[in-house]
Formats: sequence, structure tokens, C-alpha cells
Amino acid sequence: MTLAGFIAYSGALAIAAAIPGPGVTALVARALGSGFRSSLFMSIGLVLGDLTYLTAVVLGLAVVAQTFGTLFLIIKWAGVAYLSYLAWKLWTTGISTEKIEAKKSRGGNISAILAGLTLTLGNPKTMLFYIALTPTLVDLHSITLADYSILAVITVIVLMIVLVPYLALAAKARGLLASPRALKRLNRTAAAFMAGAALAIAGRAG
Repeated sequence: MTLAGFIAYSGALAIAAAIPGPGVTALVARALGSGFRSSLFMSIGLVLGDLTYLTAVVLGLAVVAQTFGTLFLIIKWAGVAYLSYLAWKLWTTGISTEKIEAKKSRGGNISAILAGLTLTLGNPKTMLFYIALTPTLVDLHSITLADYSILAVITVIVLMIVLVPYLALAAKARGLLASPRALKRLNRTAAAFMAGAALAIAGRAG
């Protein structure tokens, strides 16, 4: 690959990631509900999902993904169900000042990563970028292991640069809300974001 190819891929990925979609929406909701640390781990899951698609495309599995679309439909609806469950929990149970620290101490980092991974794998926007757009930016017939490694590193760096400001701002807003009334609004807002992310995925083709 040429330097121009890497730059083109970086720019396209940055634009695609920066456009608010289910991933960003769910990440903001996570930051509002559980703070910076939990949402950071969720962003790691999002990045892992992108790397999964990148790897699949580089290995020439785009045709397989399109042929066996049922698998991706299952993943998509599993993501919708999980986000809907999170929205329901936030709306009905919510977060209290006591629960915030308790949730942090129960080691939910793996859960956060899996949530991000499931969300990305079930997001048609991400599927479209890697299965349809990436092959136009990357010559898959001549790509080498070194090229793939560089693309993977670029993917991680670009996504983290785009996503971290979102979750940092949301986490800061969360810290400003300490009263029970403010926490109730926080719970309802986070629930609405989660439900919106679920509806966005459910309503898109693929």
C-alpha cells in the first residue's frame, strides 16, 4: 500500500466514526450512566468490532459475510435486544449515588467490552464501511501482512481519537449531576439514548 492509500483510509474512517450513530450514542449513554472508565472499556469493544471487520475483509471474507447474511442478522438483533435491556434497566432501576461506586467495584469491564463489540458487529453502518467501502480504498489483492498491521494500528488510533472526546465530555457532565432529581434525569436520558441506539440499529437495512 502507498502512503496515499493509508491517508485515504484514515480520513474515511475518521469521518465515518465521527458521524453520530448507534455506536457513539450508546457510548455517550454508557458514559452518562457509568462514568469514563466503563465507557472507555466499551470503546475498546467498539474498536475490537472494527478490527474484526477489517480482518474479515482483508482475509477475503466479505463475500462470505454477504452470502451468510443470517449470521449478521442474528448478531444485529442480539445487539438490539441487549441495548433495549440496558435502556429498560436504566429507566426502571436507574442509578443512585450509592450504586455508582458499587457498579464500579463489581468489575464490569468485560461486560462493557462485550457490549461495545456486540454493538459494532451488529451495526449496519460499520458493516457497510468495511464490506463495501474499504475494498475501494484498499487493494485487497496485493495487501501484505505489514500493510494489514499498519491498517490495524491506524484503525485503533483513529477510532480512539474520535471516540474518547465523546465519552470524556459525557462523563464530565455526569459528574456535575449529583442530586437525586438530577440522577433521575440522568437515568432517563441515558435510557433514551440506549433505546435510540437500539431503534437506529433495528431500523436500518441489513
